[in-house]
Amino acid sequence: MRFESERFLAGSEVAVEELGEGIKRQILGHNDEIMIVKVWFESGSEGYQHKHRHSQSTYIESGVFDVTIGSETRRQGAGDSYYIPPHELHGAVCVEAGVLIDVFSPVREDFLVPGEAS
Repeated sequence: MRFESERFLAGSEVAVEELGEGIKRQILGHNDEIMIVKVWFESGSEGYQHKHRHSQSTYIESGVFDVTIGSETRRQGAGDSYYIPPHELHGAVCVEAGVLIDVFSPVREDFLVPGEAS
């Protein structure tokens, strides 16, 4: 299956998904090889520990997060970033409400197929 977004996207026109437990997600530009996703976290919400086959790089736009990658946890805030190799266990706890900008390679197909997102 081929995945590809429109060439130009207006953030105000792209759907925002309520994921529950204080987390919302907006899927932005992508094709089969790369995807950018904006994720809002309320204070105290948690991106539970998980792993996937995708490389992930995340930029912290705002807020404060305790980020765990493998066995290491670091507190990170606005302007910080982190990289997660494929198949590495990771998660984040939101200390102060904020926004993460996630980049995945290849595309997270599970985010695009209803009912399969994790």
